[in-house]
Amino acid sequence: MKQYISFFRIRFAAGLQYRTAAWAGISTQFFWGIMNILMYRAFYQSNPEGFPMDFRQLTGYVWLQQAFLAMFMTWFYDNEIFGHITDGSIAYELCRPCDLYSMWFVKNMAIRLSRVALRCFPILLVVALLPAPYGISLPVSLPAFLLFLVSMLLGFLVLIAFNMLVYISAFYTISPMGIRILVTSVLEFLAGAVIPIPFFPKWLQPVLYALPFGSVQSTPFLVYVGHLDAEAAVRAVALQLFWVLALVAVGRFAMGKALKKVVVQGG
Repeated sequence: MKQYISFFRIRFAAGLQYRTAAWAGISTQFFWGIMNILMYRAFYQSNPEGFPMDFRQLTGYVWLQQAFLAMFMTWFYDNEIFGHITDGSIAYELCRPCDLYSMWFVKNMAIRLSRVALRCFPILLVVALLPAPYGISLPVSLPAFLLFLVSMLLGFLVLIAFNMLVYISAFYTISPMGIRILVTSVLEFLAGAVIPIPFFPKWLQPVLYALPFGSVQSTPFLVYVGHLDAEAAVRAVALQLFWVLALVAVGRFAMGKALKKVVVQGG
């Protein structure tokens, strides 16, 4: 366990060094959030009763997306891991006295958390001061907030576990770029990152909620803004836990299969 904590600390500390990039990201995310909210505002004014979410809930959802973008961004991958697989330096990784899946898992967690640590608090502080309904409000209750924190952690683990499958797929391809583009496009749309899942057709929503994509960012954000009632929120969190366990199990199985066949040429 100590070696994994060390990997986490080293990668987390390295991620904290990019403070200028963080400030650039904060300004970009803030104005992107403003543009999204104003766009939705125009639609809401045209038909105030025709939307599945209250406008204040929607603004909270958008600001949570921007504040925790570094945690849930689907297009981010650790190129170092892909490099280890494609250039043969994975041989050095296999010489380490630790589990390769766990090591890559904690490294991915660390780099994302270091980025969100630099960005989320300034964004949340500013948007909390914006006038209603354009800012973000407090959760509906303390239990909802606690459930939100649990859901955030589980959603984060679902994303990392799913990304691990993308890394493992690089063992079977010449270049990982194609699978990265395909997975990013699908995951970004189906996870509610482009359009919140409640805005999808009603017949499609149960499917999206049941898939692992809906357990990433959509569930915790909907819990926070109060769109899900207590019973629905608990069921959604239980589904998140299922997907974490299922994806980790599949990932470990796939990693074991891949490492049995991996061939490193050269010397």
